[in-house]
Amino acid sequence: MSDRVLILPLWIRLWHWSNAVLMIVLTITGISLHFADPESTWLVPFEISARVHIVAGLALAILYGFFVIANAWSGNWWQYVPKPQGWRDRVGKQMRFYFRGIFHGEPHPYPPTPQANFNSLQQLVYWIVMYLFMPILVVTGLIFTWPDLAPRRVFGMDGLVSVAVIHYLAGLVIVLFMLSHIYLATTGERVGSLVRMMITGWHEHEKR
Repeated sequence: MSDRVLILPLWIRLWHWSNAVLMIVLTITGISLHFADPESTWLVPFEISARVHIVAGLALAILYGFFVIANAWSGNWWQYVPKPQGWRDRVGKQMRFYFRGIFHGEPHPYPPTPQANFNSLQQLVYWIVMYLFMPILVVTGLIFTWPDLAPRRVFGMDGLVSVAVIHYLAGLVIVLFMLSHIYLATTGERVGSLVRMMITGWHEHEKR
């Protein structure tokens, strides 16, 4: 027996999977651009990587703009804001679950609900990623697309070099987040529970 409740509306699911596809494309082409020279065919040919990376980057910028506007319009932005009261205890409890409880079959301390899709640890991480590193990634990527927008000097270095370093670091953070996100997606009540929820929008809580 299980309780079934709708957690995620259609627009969030469509945004999530579209964002996931674009981020995978950007990661593959970004690695190719960073480590391959124009004559190399390693991973993806340099010229193709450059074109695909620009198109996917512009699509990601548009999609991120949609996310920010839709989140504000729908009130869903509140899901990302860490709630201060009792925050430290909730984060500690959630971390204990991830590092110990999950391996002993303990129930999730804070299963998703329509009022709280994310636990306190997720709220903190998602807020930092979506409202700090994603804007940095998008803005630096747009500057790369139109280099004339780059400042002439930053921290005593050529402006475009500084933008490149910031873009790479922000991209690295996003990639690490994606990898951890994929792992955590398997930590539902069953291995595929959270992935299924991201497809259907429904969360099923097993009655014990």
